[in-house]
Amino acid sequence: MSLIKDIYSHRFYQDIADQFHQVYSSFDKQKFITRIFTDTFKDLEWKQRTKHTTAVLHTFMPSEFPEAVQIIHKVIHNLLASNRTGGLEHVIFPDYIETYGLPHFDLSIEAFELVTQFITCEFAVRPFILKYPEQMIQTFEKWSTHPHEQVRRLSSEGSRPRLPWAMAIPFLKKDPTAILPILENLKTDPSETVRRSVANSINDIAKDHPDIVIAIVNKWKNISPHTDAIIKHGSRTLLKQAHPQILKYYGLEGAHFDVTDLDIKTPLVSIGDSLAFSFWVTNTSSHTQSLRLEYGLYYMKSNGLLARKVFKISERTYQSGESNNIERRQSFKVITTRKFYSGSHKISIIVNGEETLIGDFELTND
Repeated sequence: MSLIKDIYSHRFYQDIADQFHQVYSSFDKQKFITRIFTDTFKDLEWKQRTKHTTAVLHTFMPSEFPEAVQIIHKVIHNLLASNRTGGLEHVIFPDYIETYGLPHFDLSIEAFELVTQFITCEFAVRPFILKYPEQMIQTFEKWSTHPHEQVRRLSSEGSRPRLPWAMAIPFLKKDPTAILPILENLKTDPSETVRRSVANSINDIAKDHPDIVIAIVNKWKNISPHTDAIIKHGSRTLLKQAHPQILKYYGLEGAHFDVTDLDIKTPLVSIGDSLAFSFWVTNTSSHTQSLRLEYGLYYMKSNGLLARKVFKISERTYQSGESNNIERRQSFKVITTRKFYSGSHKISIIVNGEETLIGDFELTND
């Protein structure tokens, strides 16, 4: 099985060495590759290999960042000119700027603007936000009107208050109003990638400031189908939390329905396998109505307590008297982002934010 760290292959390093030697004749390609593949390289994980590569690259570059970053500019220009797109392994470019460029704000910002057109810089800009908060907010706002969509995306993705797996930005979590003009500029962006980033930023804000998101929803509604889609995706946390104003906005409150026959088909689930379950839902109203179906999975935590995570099933219109049989599976395949604990678990069925039937199952290490 291929591991994510394996993206740092001999072929990749040969290509990188060729790219740098092409624009910087002093770059010793063979010595660079030798320094990369140390005795401990095979034991390094993905992020460790990224940092290792950045550090080794630095020893073959001019020691002063202003000179080194100009070489990076030339390499990126060549890669873009050849119509190549950066893979995850190319995060060494923004990582280099993050690691060695923090004291050089203007040069680093210029480099980010170029490099992100090849490989995203959303993680690398985070230390700059902490060190230069006002300047970075101004930069993001400027980038939000940039002609290149990846630069516009960086303005919203890089400034997210809760960007996953990234350095936290406490002042934006506490008060995100500084980034609202950025989102305002991008709300009708022609790029779906940018619009999705805007929605993700709104969803981040919703976790700490639901009232701000409610205000955005009311301000942006019916501007365009694309903007309505941003609102919907950006409200997903509030929908899962059954926030009354969001439920009302989408016509999901006060519904008449029945949920019956919750059938847990696999009451014993081994870690690595899947939970299978089904249930029936019926619109008992005399009118057509929208029903949002979700299920809550109560995971066992390390302290023995249960914590619920909500998963969406569907959201659609049901005719009066219409019934539907829902069948789903929930994987317990081992993943890096969640640790599973054996013991008693629960699953619940949620309709329009209202938790209905709850069932039990056992997760085992067998």
